[in-house]
Amino acid sequence: MLRHLRSLQDCTKEELGFFIERALELKKERQAGVAHRQLTGKTIGLIFEKPSTRTRVSFEAAMYGLGGRVIFLSGRDTQLARSEPLKDMARVMARYVDGMVVRTFGQNVVDELACYSSVPVINALTDLHHPCQILSDIMTVIEKKGAIENLKIAWVGDGNNVANSWIQAAELLGFELILACPEGYGPDPEILQKGRRNAAKPIVLVHSPEQAVAEADAINVDVWTSMGQEGQEDVRLAAFRGYQINAALLAKAPSHAIVLHCLPAHRGEEITEEVLESDRCVAFDQAENKMHMHKAILEKLIGG
Repeated sequence: MLRHLRSLQDCTKEELGFFIERALELKKERQAGVAHRQLTGKTIGLIFEKPSTRTRVSFEAAMYGLGGRVIFLSGRDTQLARSEPLKDMARVMARYVDGMVVRTFGQNVVDELACYSSVPVINALTDLHHPCQILSDIMTVIEKKGAIENLKIAWVGDGNNVANSWIQAAELLGFELILACPEGYGPDPEILQKGRRNAAKPIVLVHSPEQAVAEADAINVDVWTSMGQEGQEDVRLAAFRGYQINAALLAKAPSHAIVLHCLPAHRGEEITEEVLESDRCVAFDQAENKMHMHKAILEKLIGG
């Protein structure tokens, strides 16, 4: 059965749990020296309109690590730059590769490619969603803190695509989530409303970082200015002043709370050097876990 991963809403609670459990298994097997060859003879196309280091390398390493092959296409390498209809591109690419991993701006690009593609389409980031990132983040939290449904997760900063996907994860997996965002920089209203309506535990939006971290088991942060928002940098720096993850804010959190950052980090803006390099920060474990999670996703969606 053809399955896509456009957002976390494409999955059930059980499917999200499977991805996480399988990624943890694949990580242990790799550490034990087990060679993975489940996708030998398969090829994925990485179609990246937005540049990336970690996402590109982790998907390539995951596919090669499963015995498969990778074709990388930047935005200038595709007909997207020349306004080829997405439905045409989807139907052609599907005859060349066994799956498409897409990193782009509009969610409509991923949705339309998935609508016309006869092979799986995986969202590697849009302005609205970042599902693969959140799955690897949750994998990291579970490694460090145990069952996610027993934890309280905090988000501090911009209500961006990563925040939106955290809301969808909380809705599906049933953990408590509190987001602290400046006025006017909250998550997508429809995603927040739906999440609150369907979630088993509270999903709360506040403006106080201190309130968000007060009882948190894990604290999430991301950059204040994402790709495509460079012209807003000065305004955003002013708006997010006070939302930095630093020693003073961490002092308001439980001593066992860990800090997550999906990287790249702007030291001195959203997070201090002191916190990023501290034992409480698990950002580099997160970065590694992207590869293991991408293996699990590719294995399931492309290998069946």
